[in-house]
Amino acid sequence: MQMKTKSLKKQLTAQFYHRNMLAFLVSTLAALASGSLSLLISWLMQQLVDAASGVHGSLSLLELAKASVGFLFLCIILYILIYIAKPAYLKRAMQQYKDYAFDMLIHKNISSFKDESTAAYLSSLTNDATSIENNYLSQQFDIITMAVTFVGALVMMLWYSPLLTAVAICVSILPLFASILTGGRLEAAEVRVSDRNKDFTAALQDCLGGFSIVKSFKAEKEIYDLFKENNSSLEKEKCNRQRIKSIIGMIGSVTGIFAQLAVFLVGAYLTKNGYGLTPGALLLFVNLMNYIIEPIATLPGLLANRKAALGLVDKLTDALEQNSGSTGGLCLTHLSKGIELRNVSFGYEEDKEILHHISVRFEAGKSYAIVGGSGCGKSTLLNLLTAANTGYSGNILFDDAELRNISTESLYDLISVIQQNVFVFNASIKDNVSMFRDFPKAELDEAIRKAHLGSLITERGKDYLCGENGKGLSGGEKQRISIARSLLKKSSVLLIDEATASLDAQTAHQISDNLLDLTGITRIVVTHTLAESQMRRYDEIIVLKNGTITESGTFDFLMEKKGYFYALFTVAQ
Repeated sequence: MQMKTKSLKKQLTAQFYHRNMLAFLVSTLAALASGSLSLLISWLMQQLVDAASGVHGSLSLLELAKASVGFLFLCIILYILIYIAKPAYLKRAMQQYKDYAFDMLIHKNISSFKDESTAAYLSSLTNDATSIENNYLSQQFDIITMAVTFVGALVMMLWYSPLLTAVAICVSILPLFASILTGGRLEAAEVRVSDRNKDFTAALQDCLGGFSIVKSFKAEKEIYDLFKENNSSLEKEKCNRQRIKSIIGMIGSVTGIFAQLAVFLVGAYLTKNGYGLTPGALLLFVNLMNYIIEPIATLPGLLANRKAALGLVDKLTDALEQNSGSTGGLCLTHLSKGIELRNVSFGYEEDKEILHHISVRFEAGKSYAIVGGSGCGKSTLLNLLTAANTGYSGNILFDDAELRNISTESLYDLISVIQQNVFVFNASIKDNVSMFRDFPKAELDEAIRKAHLGSLITERGKDYLCGENGKGLSGGEKQRISIARSLLKKSSVLLIDEATASLDAQTAHQISDNLLDLTGITRIVVTHTLAESQMRRYDEIIVLKNGTITESGTFDFLMEKKGYFYALFTVAQ
């Protein structure tokens, strides 16, 4: 697993440079040039001061004017390079990083994703991604510039005065020591901010997602307190992170000022007492000290930022690999025989079984109703058929192939699921039905017709935007979109879980009839609605009680038996 994690992290970080090397190289060249020009301006200042002071051997003012014009020209070229290359590199790098991560996320199994926190991914692809861009990608060019100026400044200082250079190195040890002591604390602070941001995002999702519940129970104050607590925790960690950065900056600045003053005082002494140091050279030393001290003072912090950013990549890597259960290799293109459960038992927690020794067969092309009291295991049974959890005992067979051995891609081609809460994207009706794919117009129109979406299309058009989670549609209209999706997909198996529970009686009855009208599709319907007209249409009714099948058969058979189904039906009337 560790090797696998390293491999995934390598793949993620490779996205920063994949098909992006030209922009990266140009940005690197610009960073190198920026450091070189910074040294050049220090040299120009030295020459100008010495020329003004009448130092023998200095360049003439005309020569210096020409050099200054050339310097300005190089600066313009440099800034154009930075303007073009660096934003282009950062844009492509972050786009490819997030695209690659989301592609891996969207290909996870349902069983891998269902118990995970979506807030962790939201945080990784928003707040954490911004931190990676600022503290890793962008700062790598700052590190290159600092390295150039540091080495170049050291060489120039040695050229002008080895003695004063030795003094400068000695006094620079203090800011280096201070930076090393403080820089390592930043990584832990960055991770804590990321964790609090995840909690804050999760709380915000809950607060907004449950808005109607909050209002109906008049829980505004309690939900506000929940939001306020998470917001406070996030801002507290951000404040702590900023304080650590401020401490690092403050210590670096104070020790840097001390080092510069020390070099200036020693340099003034050497200049005054004839040690061959000109006024311009003294100014050069003081200026070059910035390029010695700044890397020493800030580089540990930059490296800490870089390490913290890579820690956020590690965090996303762990999330993407979490619960990554193995998938089978068998491929089924169509259900020809049926689905069979043989002595299946299952529980979400150890020693707490929900389903006990379930054995049942669903023949291909027929319709089945699964009924029973609340908590009897109806939805759990349906979820097992989607491979949402493979920790069951016994066997679940699709055309005699064990479900665990079937590839998830093949299984998702084989089945479609219609749930009580249908998710609708903020896109057109057409895109929601087709799931953003292209289908022949005849096939799309046929699915719309069979799902009874025609009146909605006539009234609003295929391009009507449905709103966030379909807020512009009624519950029945969203259910019809879900049915149309499944029909257009041409799945062999249709699993329906309480699809009409929240609808009015007339709409629920119409949708149930629509589903029962379908032919050539295996339909397994979990329902609490026991209307006689619909119950009679199912080929078989499976009755669950306390996680076991107590009886099964046609409506007439079960009514004549006068068992548990008879009691359920009688109470429901």
